[in-house]
Amino acid sequence: MKKLKRFISMPAVTVAAFVLAAALLLTSGIGGARAALTYYSETYAARVAMSSIGVTLNENGAAISCRDYDKDGEWNHVDGALLEGMLGEDTSVKLGKKYKEELSVTNSGSISQYVRVSIHKYWTDADGKKCREVSPAMIDLNLVNQDTHWIVDPEASTEERTVLYYNRVLGPGETTPLFADTLAIKEEVAARVTQTETKRDGGTVITTMYDYDGYQFCVEAKVDAVQEHNAEDAIYSAWGRLVSVSDGTLSLK
Repeated sequence: MKKLKRFISMPAVTVAAFVLAAALLLTSGIGGARAALTYYSETYAARVAMSSIGVTLNENGAAISCRDYDKDGEWNHVDGALLEGMLGEDTSVKLGKKYKEELSVTNSGSISQYVRVSIHKYWTDADGKKCREVSPAMIDLNLVNQDTHWIVDPEASTEERTVLYYNRVLGPGETTPLFADTLAIKEEVAARVTQTETKRDGGTVITTMYDYDGYQFCVEAKVDAVQEHNAEDAIYSAWGRLVSVSDGTLSLK
């Protein structure tokens, strides 16, 4: 599914903020791995000429999806599949096992920018409906380089959502350090079971059923990029977040 929307900001906005968002939806069941890509892109324009901006999401060293806005006003994009090689020799996801899931962001445009990543983790039942019975914490996407390169926004983060800001300006062609390196489903997800007893042939048959059989885990990573010029105002206009930028380094207020 692809969505692309472009609009002009309200007259009250005096600073141009070019924003690009690439959203990636990863869905995988315990019995195997599947993936689908979705995109949501927005452009905010004000009083300066449009420059080229682009952002790419990388998985395990490869560009997996990107959106680049070119000088002709067109969006160039790459659609890829995720998790295809995650299992390796395994035929299904093994609970407790850490799989390589190295995620980073590349500035694939021609202007410097600041980057935000929003990660959503949740479960769906056999009917595809989001369920609250299983905690998102059971989906262990291991975040790395926090505090040194990536800042977690406590005001925007919940059990299901984590919002990260890259704390340095990202120049054209540059790639951030990793913000995640492994993915695992915690073994505790299999601890909740229901047992039934049935009398048969003079004995008792005990049947054990996993309560979450047929559930799927979902991880969603959305990458946003905002131009470096007038970054504090641009970030507040685009993301509604107060930040400070000093010598190219971003911090949250």
